[in-house]
Amino acid sequence: MPMAEVPNLIPALPELFLALTAMGLLMLGVFQKEDDAERSAQTSRLISRIGAVTLILTLLLVTTIANRGPSVTFNDMFIVDDFTVFVKVLVLIASCLSIIIAQDYLESQGMARFEYTVLILFATLGMLMMVSANDLMALYLGLELQSLSLYVIATFQRNDLRSAEAGLKYFVLGAVASGLLLYGSSLVYGFAGTTSFDALSAAFGNLDGEPPAVGLVVGIVFILAGLAFKVSAVPFHMWTPDVYEGAPTPVTAFFAIAPKIAAIALFLRVTVGPFGDLVAQWQQVIILISIASMILGAFAAIGQNNIKRLMAYSSIGHVGYALIGLAVGNEVGVRGVLIYMTIYLFMNVGVFACILCMRRREKMIVEISDLAGLSKTNPVMAFAMAIFMFSMAGIPPLAGFFGKLYVFLAAVDAGLYALAIIGVLTSVVGAYYYLRIVKLMYFDDVAEPMDRTMGREVRFVMLGTSVLVLLFFLYPEPVLSSAGAAAAALFPG
Repeated sequence: MPMAEVPNLIPALPELFLALTAMGLLMLGVFQKEDDAERSAQTSRLISRIGAVTLILTLLLVTTIANRGPSVTFNDMFIVDDFTVFVKVLVLIASCLSIIIAQDYLESQGMARFEYTVLILFATLGMLMMVSANDLMALYLGLELQSLSLYVIATFQRNDLRSAEAGLKYFVLGAVASGLLLYGSSLVYGFAGTTSFDALSAAFGNLDGEPPAVGLVVGIVFILAGLAFKVSAVPFHMWTPDVYEGAPTPVTAFFAIAPKIAAIALFLRVTVGPFGDLVAQWQQVIILISIASMILGAFAAIGQNNIKRLMAYSSIGHVGYALIGLAVGNEVGVRGVLIYMTIYLFMNVGVFACILCMRRREKMIVEISDLAGLSKTNPVMAFAMAIFMFSMAGIPPLAGFFGKLYVFLAAVDAGLYALAIIGVLTSVVGAYYYLRIVKLMYFDDVAEPMDRTMGREVRFVMLGTSVLVLLFFLYPEPVLSSAGAAAAALFPG
Protein backbone atom coordinates (compact mmCIF):
# COMPACT_ATOMS: atom_id res chain seq x y z
CA MET A 1 0.00 0.00 0.00
CA PRO A 2 1.30 3.49 -0.76
CA MET A 3 2.29 5.56 2.23
CA ALA A 4 -0.08 8.35 3.22
CA GLU A 5 1.16 11.77 2.26
CA VAL A 6 2.44 13.76 5.22
CA PRO A 7 0.47 17.02 5.55
CA ASN A 8 2.21 20.38 5.48
CA LEU A 9 2.79 21.17 9.15
CA ILE A 10 4.15 24.70 8.73
CA PRO A 11 0.71 26.47 8.79
CA ALA A 12 -0.18 24.59 11.98
CA LEU A 13 3.22 25.09 13.64
CA PRO A 14 1.93 27.53 16.32
CA GLU A 15 -0.80 25.09 17.36
CA LEU A 16 1.63 22.16 17.45
CA PHE A 17 4.11 24.15 19.53
CA LEU A 18 1.39 25.26 21.95
CA ALA A 19 -0.01 21.72 22.30
CA LEU A 20 3.39 20.17 22.98
CA THR A 21 4.37 22.89 25.45
CA ALA A 22 1.06 22.63 27.31
CA MET A 23 1.49 18.87 27.68
CA GLY A 24 5.08 19.40 28.80
CA LEU A 25 3.98 21.92 31.46
CA LEU A 26 1.31 19.48 32.61
CA MET A 27 3.96 16.82 33.16
CA LEU A 28 6.28 19.32 34.83
CA GLY A 29 3.57 20.32 37.28
CA VAL A 30 2.61 16.73 38.05
CA PHE A 31 6.17 15.66 38.86
CA GLN A 32 6.92 18.68 41.04
CA LYS A 33 6.59 17.69 44.69
CA GLU A 34 4.07 19.96 46.34
CA ASP A 35 4.34 19.23 50.06
CA ASP A 36 2.80 22.52 51.18
CA ALA A 37 0.93 25.57 49.96
CA GLU A 38 4.11 27.62 49.55
CA ARG A 39 5.69 24.99 47.29
CA SER A 40 2.46 24.77 45.29
CA ALA A 41 2.44 28.55 44.85
CA GLN A 42 6.06 28.52 43.64
CA THR A 43 5.29 25.83 41.07
CA SER A 44 2.19 27.74 39.97
CA ARG A 45 4.14 30.96 39.52
CA LEU A 46 6.91 29.20 37.57
CA ILE A 47 4.46 27.54 35.18
CA SER A 48 2.50 30.78 34.90
CA ARG A 49 5.60 32.59 33.69
CA ILE A 50 6.53 29.79 31.29
CA GLY A 51 2.93 29.79 30.02
CA ALA A 52 3.03 33.53 29.31
CA VAL A 53 6.34 33.14 27.46
CA THR A 54 4.86 30.20 25.53
CA LEU A 55 1.96 32.35 24.33
CA ILE A 56 4.35 35.11 23.27
CA LEU A 57 6.45 32.62 21.31
CA THR A 58 3.28 31.18 19.74
CA LEU A 59 2.31 34.71 18.71
CA LEU A 60 5.71 35.15 17.03
CA LEU A 61 5.21 31.85 15.17
CA VAL A 62 1.75 32.99 14.04
CA THR A 63 3.09 36.24 12.62
CA THR A 64 6.32 34.89 11.08
CA ILE A 65 6.91 31.26 10.10
CA ALA A 66 3.26 30.20 9.83
CA ASN A 67 2.23 33.40 8.04
CA ARG A 68 3.33 32.76 4.46
CA GLY A 69 0.22 33.80 2.61
CA PRO A 70 -3.07 31.92 2.34
CA SER A 71 -2.53 28.18 2.77
CA VAL A 72 -4.51 25.09 3.75
CA THR A 73 -3.45 21.74 5.17
CA PHE A 74 -4.84 18.57 6.76
CA ASN A 75 -7.04 17.81 3.72
CA ASP A 76 -8.13 21.45 3.49
CA MET A 77 -9.62 21.34 7.01
CA PHE A 78 -7.15 23.88 8.43
CA ILE A 79 -6.64 27.30 6.86
CA VAL A 80 -4.23 30.16 7.50
CA ASP A 81 -4.77 33.61 5.98
CA ASP A 82 -4.72 37.27 7.03
CA PHE A 83 -8.01 36.84 8.88
CA THR A 84 -6.80 33.93 11.01
CA VAL A 85 -3.49 35.67 11.75
CA PHE A 86 -5.25 38.85 12.94
CA VAL A 87 -7.67 37.01 15.22
CA LYS A 88 -5.02 34.63 16.58
CA VAL A 89 -2.88 37.60 17.59
CA LEU A 90 -5.84 39.03 19.55
CA VAL A 91 -6.59 35.68 21.21
CA LEU A 92 -2.96 35.10 22.20
CA ILE A 93 -2.61 38.63 23.62
CA ALA A 94 -5.84 38.17 25.60
CA SER A 95 -4.77 34.79 26.99
CA CYS A 96 -1.29 36.02 27.88
CA LEU A 97 -2.64 39.06 29.74
CA SER A 98 -5.20 36.85 31.50
CA ILE A 99 -2.41 34.65 32.86
CA ILE A 100 -0.34 37.66 33.90
CA ILE A 101 -3.09 39.38 35.91
CA ALA A 102 -4.31 36.16 37.57
CA GLN A 103 -1.30 35.02 39.60
CA ASP A 104 -1.51 37.47 42.52
CA TYR A 105 -5.22 36.74 42.95
CA LEU A 106 -4.68 32.97 42.88
CA GLU A 107 -1.97 33.20 45.54
CA SER A 108 -3.96 35.55 47.79
CA GLN A 109 -7.01 33.26 47.65
CA GLY A 110 -5.04 30.06 48.24
CA MET A 111 -5.84 28.78 44.74
CA ALA A 112 -2.37 28.90 43.20
CA ARG A 113 -2.16 25.59 41.34
CA PHE A 114 -0.28 24.90 38.14
CA GLU A 115 -3.39 23.47 36.43
CA TYR A 116 -4.77 26.98 35.95
CA THR A 117 -2.15 27.98 33.41
CA VAL A 118 -2.28 24.59 31.66
CA LEU A 119 -6.06 24.86 31.26
CA ILE A 120 -5.69 28.37 29.83
CA LEU A 121 -3.16 27.04 27.30
CA PHE A 122 -5.42 24.17 26.22
CA ALA A 123 -8.40 26.53 25.92
CA THR A 124 -6.26 28.87 23.82
CA LEU A 125 -5.22 25.95 21.61
CA GLY A 126 -8.89 25.19 21.01
CA MET A 127 -9.53 28.81 20.08
CA LEU A 128 -6.67 28.85 17.57
CA MET A 129 -8.06 25.68 15.99
CA MET A 130 -11.54 27.22 15.84
CA VAL A 131 -10.25 30.30 14.08
CA SER A 132 -8.40 28.21 11.46
CA ALA A 133 -11.25 25.74 10.93
CA ASN A 134 -12.13 25.26 7.26
CA ASP A 135 -14.54 22.40 7.84
CA LEU A 136 -17.50 21.81 10.15
CA MET A 137 -15.70 18.86 11.76
CA ALA A 138 -12.55 20.90 12.46
CA LEU A 139 -14.78 23.68 13.82
CA TYR A 140 -16.41 21.32 16.31
CA LEU A 141 -13.08 19.82 17.38
CA GLY A 142 -11.62 23.22 18.25
CA LEU A 143 -14.82 24.39 19.90
CA GLU A 144 -15.02 21.38 22.21
CA LEU A 145 -11.33 21.54 23.15
CA GLN A 146 -11.90 25.14 24.22
CA SER A 147 -15.20 24.39 25.97
CA LEU A 148 -13.97 21.41 28.01
CA SER A 149 -11.11 23.51 29.37
CA LEU A 150 -13.46 26.36 30.22
CA TYR A 151 -15.91 24.08 32.05
CA VAL A 152 -13.12 22.95 34.36
CA ILE A 153 -11.61 26.38 34.90
CA ALA A 154 -15.01 27.85 35.85
CA THR A 155 -15.03 25.54 38.90
CA PHE A 156 -11.39 26.16 39.77
CA GLN A 157 -12.28 27.44 43.26
CA ARG A 158 -13.28 23.97 44.40
CA ASN A 159 -14.42 24.89 47.91
CA ASP A 160 -16.72 27.69 46.75
CA LEU A 161 -20.33 26.65 46.07
CA ARG A 162 -20.86 29.58 43.68
CA SER A 163 -17.87 28.52 41.58
CA ALA A 164 -19.16 24.94 41.42
CA GLU A 165 -22.61 26.22 40.46
CA ALA A 166 -21.11 28.42 37.75
CA GLY A 167 -19.20 25.52 36.23
CA LEU A 168 -22.23 23.22 36.34
CA LYS A 169 -24.50 25.79 34.66
CA TYR A 170 -21.90 26.45 32.02
CA PHE A 171 -21.41 22.74 31.39
CA VAL A 172 -25.12 21.89 31.08
CA LEU A 173 -25.99 24.81 28.83
CA GLY A 174 -22.76 24.35 26.86
CA ALA A 175 -23.72 20.73 26.17
CA VAL A 176 -27.08 21.92 24.84
CA ALA A 177 -25.32 24.45 22.58
CA SER A 178 -22.96 21.75 21.30
CA GLY A 179 -25.96 19.58 20.52
CA LEU A 180 -27.55 22.41 18.55
CA LEU A 181 -24.35 22.95 16.61
CA LEU A 182 -23.93 19.25 15.83
CA TYR A 183 -27.56 18.87 14.77
CA GLY A 184 -27.26 21.88 12.47
CA SER A 185 -24.02 20.53 11.01
CA SER A 186 -25.63 17.15 10.34
CA LEU A 187 -28.53 18.83 8.52
CA VAL A 188 -26.13 20.86 6.39
CA TYR A 189 -24.14 17.72 5.59
CA GLY A 190 -27.31 15.80 4.78
CA PHE A 191 -28.56 18.38 2.30
CA ALA A 192 -25.22 19.57 0.86
CA GLY A 193 -23.25 16.30 0.99
CA THR A 194 -20.10 17.91 2.42
CA THR A 195 -18.74 19.57 5.54
CA SER A 196 -15.92 21.48 3.80
CA PHE A 197 -16.31 25.26 3.86
CA ASP A 198 -14.86 25.59 0.36
CA ALA A 199 -17.18 22.94 -1.08
CA LEU A 200 -20.21 24.44 0.69
CA SER A 201 -19.35 27.90 -0.62
CA ALA A 202 -19.03 26.56 -4.17
CA ALA A 203 -22.30 24.62 -3.91
CA PHE A 204 -24.30 27.59 -2.62
CA GLY A 205 -22.75 29.88 -5.22
CA ASN A 206 -24.24 27.71 -7.98
CA LEU A 207 -27.88 27.90 -6.92
CA ASP A 208 -28.61 30.32 -9.81
CA GLY A 209 -31.19 32.27 -7.85
CA GLU A 210 -33.10 29.22 -6.66
CA PRO A 211 -33.95 29.15 -2.93
CA PRO A 212 -31.97 26.62 -0.86
CA ALA A 213 -33.69 23.58 0.64
CA VAL A 214 -35.70 24.28 3.78
CA GLY A 215 -33.73 21.66 5.72
CA LEU A 216 -30.50 23.45 4.82
CA VAL A 217 -31.82 26.76 6.16
CA VAL A 218 -32.92 25.02 9.37
CA GLY A 219 -29.42 23.56 9.70
CA ILE A 220 -27.85 27.00 9.33
CA VAL A 221 -30.19 28.39 12.01
CA PHE A 222 -29.16 25.61 14.42
CA ILE A 223 -25.47 26.31 13.76
CA LEU A 224 -26.03 30.02 14.39
CA ALA A 225 -27.87 29.18 17.63
CA GLY A 226 -24.93 27.09 18.84
CA LEU A 227 -22.46 29.85 18.02
CA ALA A 228 -24.72 32.49 19.61
CA PHE A 229 -24.39 30.63 22.91
CA LYS A 230 -20.60 30.87 22.71
CA VAL A 231 -20.72 34.67 22.28
CA SER A 232 -23.48 35.15 24.92
CA ALA A 233 -25.91 36.65 22.42
CA VAL A 234 -29.57 36.95 23.42
CA PRO A 235 -31.56 34.68 23.76
CA PHE A 236 -28.66 32.30 24.50
CA HIS A 237 -27.15 34.51 27.20
CA MET A 238 -28.78 32.91 30.27
CA TRP A 239 -25.56 31.41 31.62
CA THR A 240 -23.46 34.55 31.38
CA PRO A 241 -24.34 36.64 34.51
CA ASP A 242 -24.33 33.64 36.87
CA VAL A 243 -21.10 32.17 35.49
CA TYR A 244 -19.34 35.55 35.50
CA GLU A 245 -20.38 36.16 39.11
CA GLY A 246 -19.65 32.68 40.42
CA ALA A 247 -16.34 31.98 38.69
CA PRO A 248 -13.10 33.31 40.23
CA THR A 249 -12.43 36.85 39.01
CA PRO A 250 -9.40 36.00 36.78
CA VAL A 251 -11.50 33.27 35.16
CA THR A 252 -14.28 35.76 34.56
CA ALA A 253 -11.75 38.09 32.94
CA PHE A 254 -10.60 35.30 30.64
CA PHE A 255 -14.18 34.30 29.76
CA ALA A 256 -15.05 37.88 28.89
CA ILE A 257 -12.17 38.35 26.48
CA ALA A 258 -10.40 35.51 24.65
CA PRO A 259 -13.27 33.02 24.07
CA LYS A 260 -15.52 35.90 23.05
CA ILE A 261 -13.07 37.10 20.39
CA ALA A 262 -12.54 33.57 19.05
CA ALA A 263 -16.28 32.86 18.91
CA ILE A 264 -17.02 36.15 17.10
CA ALA A 265 -14.29 35.25 14.59
CA LEU A 266 -15.88 31.83 14.14
CA PHE A 267 -19.23 33.52 13.57
CA LEU A 268 -17.63 35.62 10.83
CA ARG A 269 -15.84 32.69 9.22
CA VAL A 270 -18.96 30.49 9.10
CA THR A 271 -21.46 33.07 7.92
CA VAL A 272 -19.51 34.95 5.25
CA GLY A 273 -17.48 31.89 4.22
CA PRO A 274 -19.49 28.74 3.40
CA PHE A 275 -22.84 30.51 3.81
CA GLY A 276 -21.83 33.84 2.28
CA ASP A 277 -24.15 33.39 -0.72
CA LEU A 278 -27.09 32.70 1.60
CA VAL A 279 -26.90 36.08 3.32
CA ALA A 280 -30.64 36.63 2.81
CA GLN A 281 -31.33 33.52 4.89
CA TRP A 282 -29.15 34.29 7.91
CA GLN A 283 -29.04 38.10 7.93
CA GLN A 284 -32.44 38.41 9.59
CA VAL A 285 -31.37 36.07 12.40
CA ILE A 286 -28.21 38.09 13.06
CA ILE A 287 -30.15 41.39 13.05
CA LEU A 288 -32.64 39.97 15.56
CA ILE A 289 -30.06 38.69 18.05
CA SER A 290 -28.00 41.87 17.63
CA ILE A 291 -30.94 44.10 18.55
CA ALA A 292 -31.99 41.83 21.43
CA SER A 293 -28.42 41.74 22.81
CA MET A 294 -28.00 45.50 22.66
CA ILE A 295 -31.33 46.16 24.37
CA LEU A 296 -30.87 43.56 27.12
CA GLY A 297 -27.26 44.56 27.72
CA ALA A 298 -28.29 48.21 28.11
CA PHE A 299 -31.32 47.82 30.37
CA ALA A 300 -30.52 44.72 32.44
CA ALA A 301 -27.22 46.20 33.69
CA ILE A 302 -28.85 49.29 35.19
CA GLY A 303 -30.00 47.56 38.38
CA GLN A 304 -26.84 45.53 39.00
CA ASN A 305 -24.85 46.06 42.20
CA ASN A 306 -22.22 43.38 41.59
CA ILE A 307 -19.58 44.66 39.18
CA LYS A 308 -18.94 41.19 37.70
CA ARG A 309 -22.64 40.81 36.85
CA LEU A 310 -22.58 44.31 35.39
CA MET A 311 -19.63 43.33 33.20
CA ALA A 312 -21.57 40.23 32.12
CA TYR A 313 -24.46 42.32 30.84
CA SER A 314 -21.97 44.80 29.40
CA SER A 315 -20.34 41.98 27.40
CA ILE A 316 -23.76 40.92 26.09
CA GLY A 317 -24.33 44.48 24.89
CA HIS A 318 -20.89 44.64 23.27
CA VAL A 319 -21.60 41.41 21.40
CA GLY A 320 -24.77 43.05 20.08
CA TYR A 321 -22.76 45.98 18.73
CA ALA A 322 -20.19 43.66 17.14
CA LEU A 323 -22.95 41.66 15.44
CA ILE A 324 -24.10 44.84 13.69
CA GLY A 325 -21.02 44.54 11.49
CA LEU A 326 -21.77 40.87 10.82
CA ALA A 327 -25.38 41.68 9.92
CA VAL A 328 -24.08 44.02 7.21
CA GLY A 329 -22.58 40.94 5.56
CA ASN A 330 -19.84 42.65 3.54
CA GLU A 331 -16.15 43.46 3.84
CA VAL A 332 -16.73 46.85 5.47
CA GLY A 333 -18.90 45.26 8.14
CA VAL A 334 -16.35 42.53 8.93
CA ARG A 335 -13.62 45.17 9.17
CA GLY A 336 -15.77 47.08 11.67
CA VAL A 337 -16.24 43.93 13.77
CA LEU A 338 -12.50 43.23 13.88
CA ILE A 339 -11.71 46.82 14.91
CA TYR A 340 -14.41 46.63 17.56
CA MET A 341 -13.08 43.37 19.04
CA THR A 342 -9.52 44.72 19.12
CA ILE A 343 -10.63 47.69 21.19
CA TYR A 344 -12.94 45.48 23.27
CA LEU A 345 -9.92 43.33 24.21
CA PHE A 346 -7.92 46.16 25.77
CA MET A 347 -10.92 47.81 27.46
CA ASN A 348 -11.96 44.59 29.19
CA VAL A 349 -8.46 43.53 30.21
CA GLY A 350 -8.03 46.95 31.82
CA VAL A 351 -11.36 46.83 33.65
CA PHE A 352 -10.70 43.39 35.08
CA ALA A 353 -7.19 44.42 36.12
CA CYS A 354 -8.89 47.18 38.15
CA ILE A 355 -11.45 44.74 39.58
CA LEU A 356 -8.64 42.40 40.68
CA CYS A 357 -7.17 45.32 42.66
CA MET A 358 -10.43 45.88 44.57
CA ARG A 359 -9.47 44.52 47.98
CA ARG A 360 -10.25 45.46 51.53
CA ARG A 361 -8.39 43.87 54.44
CA GLU A 362 -6.86 41.43 51.93
CA LYS A 363 -10.32 40.24 50.82
CA MET A 364 -11.79 40.71 47.36
CA ILE A 365 -14.77 43.01 46.99
CA VAL A 366 -16.98 43.18 43.92
CA GLU A 367 -19.81 45.52 44.91
CA ILE A 368 -20.09 48.69 42.83
CA SER A 369 -20.88 50.73 45.96
CA ASP A 370 -17.41 49.87 47.32
CA LEU A 371 -15.91 52.11 44.62
CA ALA A 372 -17.29 55.21 46.38
CA GLY A 373 -14.63 57.87 46.85
CA LEU A 374 -11.92 55.81 45.17
CA SER A 375 -10.41 58.93 43.60
CA LYS A 376 -9.50 60.20 47.08
CA THR A 377 -7.83 57.00 48.29
CA ASN A 378 -6.37 55.56 45.07
CA PRO A 379 -6.36 58.25 42.35
CA VAL A 380 -4.34 56.19 39.82
CA MET A 381 -6.76 53.27 39.86
CA ALA A 382 -9.76 55.63 39.79
CA PHE A 383 -8.36 57.46 36.75
CA ALA A 384 -7.70 54.20 34.90
CA MET A 385 -11.19 52.92 35.74
CA ALA A 386 -12.72 56.20 34.55
CA ILE A 387 -10.90 55.89 31.21
CA PHE A 388 -12.28 52.39 30.68
CA MET A 389 -15.82 53.38 31.71
CA PHE A 390 -15.85 56.41 29.38
CA SER A 391 -14.46 54.25 26.57
CA MET A 392 -17.09 51.54 27.06
CA ALA A 393 -19.76 54.21 26.99
CA GLY A 394 -18.43 55.26 23.58
CA ILE A 395 -17.39 58.79 24.52
CA PRO A 396 -14.88 60.41 22.13
CA PRO A 397 -11.97 60.57 21.67
CA LEU A 398 -11.43 57.30 23.54
CA ALA A 399 -10.99 54.03 21.69
CA GLY A 400 -14.48 52.71 22.46
CA PHE A 401 -16.00 55.53 20.43
CA PHE A 402 -14.13 54.45 17.31
CA GLY A 403 -15.15 50.81 17.79
CA LYS A 404 -18.82 51.75 17.70
CA LEU A 405 -18.28 54.34 14.98
CA TYR A 406 -16.99 51.82 12.44
CA VAL A 407 -19.79 49.28 12.96
CA PHE A 408 -22.46 52.01 12.87
CA LEU A 409 -21.00 53.47 9.67
CA ALA A 410 -20.98 50.02 8.09
CA ALA A 411 -24.67 49.59 8.96
CA VAL A 412 -25.55 53.01 7.55
CA ASP A 413 -23.63 52.34 4.32
CA ALA A 414 -25.57 49.07 3.91
CA GLY A 415 -28.91 50.78 4.46
CA LEU A 416 -29.55 49.17 7.87
CA TYR A 417 -30.61 52.47 9.39
CA ALA A 418 -32.91 51.01 12.05
CA LEU A 419 -30.10 48.79 13.35
CA ALA A 420 -27.70 51.73 13.58
CA ILE A 421 -30.31 53.93 15.32
CA ILE A 422 -31.09 51.22 17.89
CA GLY A 423 -27.35 50.84 18.47
CA VAL A 424 -26.93 54.55 19.16
CA LEU A 425 -29.95 54.68 21.49
CA THR A 426 -28.85 51.65 23.51
CA SER A 427 -25.37 53.20 23.76
CA VAL A 428 -26.96 56.22 25.41
CA VAL A 429 -28.82 54.00 27.87
CA GLY A 430 -25.69 51.97 28.57
CA ALA A 431 -23.73 55.14 29.27
CA TYR A 432 -25.82 55.57 32.43
CA TYR A 433 -24.35 52.62 34.32
CA TYR A 434 -20.82 53.30 33.11
CA LEU A 435 -20.96 56.96 34.16
CA ARG A 436 -22.59 55.95 37.45
CA ILE A 437 -19.32 54.22 38.39
CA VAL A 438 -17.35 57.37 37.54
CA LYS A 439 -19.76 59.42 39.65
CA LEU A 440 -19.29 57.05 42.61
CA MET A 441 -15.50 57.23 42.37
CA TYR A 442 -15.23 61.00 42.06
CA PHE A 443 -18.26 62.53 43.80
CA ASP A 444 -19.28 60.16 46.63
CA ASP A 445 -17.75 59.99 50.07
CA VAL A 446 -15.43 57.18 51.09
CA ALA A 447 -17.14 54.53 53.19
CA GLU A 448 -14.00 52.52 53.92
CA PRO A 449 -10.78 52.83 51.92
CA MET A 450 -9.51 49.92 49.85
CA ASP A 451 -6.09 48.37 50.24
CA ARG A 452 -3.51 50.25 48.20
CA THR A 453 -1.43 47.14 47.57
CA MET A 454 -1.41 46.20 43.92
CA GLY A 455 0.61 43.50 42.20
CA ARG A 456 3.32 44.72 39.86
CA GLU A 457 2.01 42.73 36.92
CA VAL A 458 -1.58 43.88 37.42
CA ARG A 459 -0.46 47.49 37.76
CA PHE A 460 1.56 47.25 34.56
CA VAL A 461 -1.37 45.77 32.61
CA MET A 462 -3.81 48.33 34.00
CA LEU A 463 -1.61 51.31 33.11
CA GLY A 464 -0.62 49.90 29.70
CA THR A 465 -4.19 49.21 28.58
CA SER A 466 -5.42 52.59 29.86
CA VAL A 467 -2.76 54.37 27.80
CA LEU A 468 -3.72 52.38 24.69
CA VAL A 469 -7.42 53.16 25.16
CA LEU A 470 -6.75 56.83 25.90
CA LEU A 471 -4.33 57.49 23.03
CA PHE A 472 -5.75 55.17 20.36
CA PHE A 473 -7.00 58.13 18.31
CA LEU A 474 -3.45 59.43 17.81
CA TYR A 475 -2.30 56.46 15.72
CA PRO A 476 -5.09 54.00 14.84
CA GLU A 477 -3.61 53.11 11.43
CA PRO A 478 -1.97 49.75 12.39
CA VAL A 479 -5.27 48.39 13.70
CA LEU A 480 -7.33 49.82 10.83
CA SER A 481 -5.05 48.54 8.07
CA SER A 482 -4.60 45.09 9.66
CA ALA A 483 -8.33 44.74 10.18
CA GLY A 484 -8.93 45.78 6.56
CA ALA A 485 -6.51 43.14 5.26
CA ALA A 486 -8.05 40.50 7.55
CA ALA A 487 -11.58 41.34 6.33
CA ALA A 488 -10.45 41.21 2.69
CA ALA A 489 -9.22 37.64 3.23
CA LEU A 490 -12.81 36.51 3.80
CA PHE A 491 -13.93 38.08 0.50
CA PRO A 492 -11.33 36.85 -2.01
CA GLY A 493 -13.60 37.62 -4.96
